[in-house]
Amino acid sequence: MPVVSLSRNVCLVTLFIWLSSGCLAVQATPDSSSVALLKKQISQLVQDKKHGAAAKAYEQLGELYQKQYGYNKHTLDAYSSGLNYYHMLGDSLGYYNLHIIIGDYYSQDAFMQPYARQYLQRALQYFNRVNNMPKVLETRLGLANLEQRKEPVAHTLITQLREIERLSTQHTQPYFQAYAQNLLANTYNRNKQPDSARYFAQKSLVLSRQVNVSWLIALNYFYLGLVEQFKDRPTEAIRNYQQSYQLAKAEGNTGLLKELSRHTADSYSHMGDYKNAYAALLRTLDLTNELYSSEQTKSIRLQELDTQIKTLAVEKQLAEEQSRHQHVLNSMLVAGLVISILGVIALFFLRRQQKLIAHQQAVIAQQQIRELETKSLQAMIEGQESERSRIARDLHDGLGIQLSRIKLFVEAHQELLPRSVKDPLNQFLDEACKETRLISNDLRPYALSMFGLIPALEDLVQKLNLVNQTKLTLEHYGEVPALSDEASVMIYRVVQELLNNALKHAQAEAITVQIMTNEEAVLISVDDDGRGGDFDTLPSKGNGIANINSRIDYLGGHVEWHSEPGKGTSVMISIPMRKLILNPQPALV
Repeated sequence: MPVVSLSRNVCLVTLFIWLSSGCLAVQATPDSSSVALLKKQISQLVQDKKHGAAAKAYEQLGELYQKQYGYNKHTLDAYSSGLNYYHMLGDSLGYYNLHIIIGDYYSQDAFMQPYARQYLQRALQYFNRVNNMPKVLETRLGLANLEQRKEPVAHTLITQLREIERLSTQHTQPYFQAYAQNLLANTYNRNKQPDSARYFAQKSLVLSRQVNVSWLIALNYFYLGLVEQFKDRPTEAIRNYQQSYQLAKAEGNTGLLKELSRHTADSYSHMGDYKNAYAALLRTLDLTNELYSSEQTKSIRLQELDTQIKTLAVEKQLAEEQSRHQHVLNSMLVAGLVISILGVIALFFLRRQQKLIAHQQAVIAQQQIRELETKSLQAMIEGQESERSRIARDLHDGLGIQLSRIKLFVEAHQELLPRSVKDPLNQFLDEACKETRLISNDLRPYALSMFGLIPALEDLVQKLNLVNQTKLTLEHYGEVPALSDEASVMIYRVVQELLNNALKHAQAEAITVQIMTNEEAVLISVDDDGRGGDFDTLPSKGNGIANINSRIDYLGGHVEWHSEPGKGTSVMISIPMRKLILNPQPALV
C-alpha cells in the first residue's frame, strides 16, 4: 500500500484545551452524586446572593460535566451561568477567563469555531489592556489553535508560535511553552516537515510530563504517531496512537479519540491488517456521530444561537436604559456646564480686574521709581556741573590772578634778573597762565554760556585740533533753536566725552562730528576711522560711557554704538526736541 500523504494524516481537530480549569493531571471521572452535591451548593449560594462564590462553583460544575460527558450541553450551561454571575459581580478577571474556556471548548466543533474566535478575541483585548501576560499567552495560543485548522496554513503562523514560545520562556510559563511547541509540531506536520514536527513534539512531550498535563501528553504522542506514519513506519505510529488513545479516553476527549481511531485504521490498513483497520473505522464513525451529529452537539449549537439572541435582546434593553440615563445625565451636564461657564466668566472678569489694578499699581510704582531716578540723576548732574563751575572760578579768580600778579612782578623787576633766568621764568609763567585758562575753560566753557551750543563745539574742535595730530571736523545742518542751558551743557559734555574717548583709544586719523536738527529731534553722530572695539561690554568698563548713557537717558534720548575691529566706531544719538527747549533751567556753567 502506498504511503499515506501527510495532508490526510494531519489532525484537523485539535484537542479541547483545559487551560483554565486547573485540572492538569488525570482525574477520575466524577459520579452523579458529586454533581448533585455541587448543584445543591450552587442553589444555596445563589439564594444567599454570594455571586462570586456562585460563579466559581458554576465553573467547577462545568469541569465536572466535561469529565463525565465530554462535549455536552450541560457543560456549556454551567459555563454560561458562571459567566453571568462574574458579570453581575463585576469580576473582569473571572469573566474573561471564562471567555477563554468557552472559546477553547467551542474550538473542537467546526460549526462553533467562529463563536470560539469571538470569545478568545474579547478576552485577548482585555488581558492586553491590563497587561496580564500569562493570560495573554493563553489566549494567543487558543487563537493560534484555531488558525492552524484553516486551509492552507498561514505562513506567518510558525513565526507567531515561535514568538509565543519565546515569551513563555521569558515569563517562566512552561505549560504555555509546551503547548506552543505542540502547536508547532502540528503545523510542521501539516506543512509536510516531519523532522521539525518530531523535534517540537518531543520537546513538548518532555515539558508536558514535567508539568503533568495529560491531554498535552496525549496530543504529543498523536503528533509523533503522525510523523511515523508519514515516514512509512506504521508499527511505531500505532504504538504512539495507542499511548495517546489511553490518555485521551481517560480525559473523555471525543475529538482526539475520533482522530486517533481514523489514523489507527490508516496504519493498520497500510500493514495489511484489515480486521483491526475495520474495527478502528467503526470506532471513528461512532465517535464522529457522537461529536458532530448527536443530539447533544445539536443542542449546544442551538443553545449558542439562542444565547446570542438573548444577549442581543439584553444589550438592546441595556442600551435603552443607558439612553435614558444618558439623557438625564446630559441635562445635568448642560446645567452644570452653564453654571460653570457663568462661574468662569465671573472669575475671568474678577481676575482681569485684579490684573488691571495690579498693572496700574505697577505703572504708578514704576513712574515713582523713574521720577526718583530722574531727580537723583538731575541732582548728580547739577552737583557735577556746580563743582566744575566752582573749580573753574577758583582757578580763574584764585590761581589765575596769582599767576598774573607774579608775571607782572617779574616784568617790573626783570632788570634785576639775569637773562638766563628771566627768559625761562617768563616762558614758564606764560605756559602756567595758558594752562590755567584752558583748564578753567574746559570746566566752564566760556563760548557755551556766551554764544550757545554750536559755537562752543566749534571752539572745542578748534582747540583740540591745535594739540592733537588727529583731524577733527564739525558739521551741522539745520537751525538749532534756543536750547535750555541744562540741555546745552549736557549735549556739550556728551560730545566732549566722545571726542576725548576717540582721541585716547581709537588711534584714528580723522574724527567727524555731525549735528542735524529739525522740528522733532536733534541727531548727533560722532564717527572715527580708528581701530574699533566691542561696545557690548564697554559700558561696564568705565564711567565715561556710563555717563554718556545716563545724560542721554535723562534727556529722553537714545544712543546706539556701532563698531567693528579695524573699521572704526560710529556713535548715533537721537534726542527729542521737546526735551531740549521746554522747562528752561538756570545755566549750570
